[in-house]
Amino acid sequence: MDILDTIQNLQLAYYLRSTRWAYPLINLTHVLSIATLFGTILAFDLRLLGRSRVLPLRPLARHLLPLTVGAFCLAVTTGFLMFAVNPRDVWGNPFFPWKLGFIALAGLNAAYFHLRIFPRVEGLTGRTLAPVRAAALLSISLWLGAIVCGRMIAFS
Repeated sequence: MDILDTIQNLQLAYYLRSTRWAYPLINLTHVLSIATLFGTILAFDLRLLGRSRVLPLRPLARHLLPLTVGAFCLAVTTGFLMFAVNPRDVWGNPFFPWKLGFIALAGLNAAYFHLRIFPRVEGLTGRTLAPVRAAALLSISLWLGAIVCGRMIAFS
């Protein structure tokens, strides 16, 4: 028995397949967590790109980051639950590896930004620095790619 069979045979996966409302509620929670995740990321990235300069960057980051991390954890949890319902079909979907790749690259971009670029940025009230701008544009693009691929999984 391989890992996909093990996941599909989990009691929780059986429950999600056999009850009327469990999977739709998990799916709804996944969509809402992604909306929150992308909304917080987009708000921060737009600030990095020069929008709403009256908002101080560091307090905004301290406010949004816990929401972003929480939404990401909820999205991963609900995503795994949806995957568990039919892992063979999802694993074989051509959009699934792209979605995971976009998420991985977005995570690397965020980690690099927060560990290497953001600590050196002081008071971005004027012109946005090129590496900051590039990280923000890359972030928006990668998360949009992940969202599009995630939706395409459902339709292909």
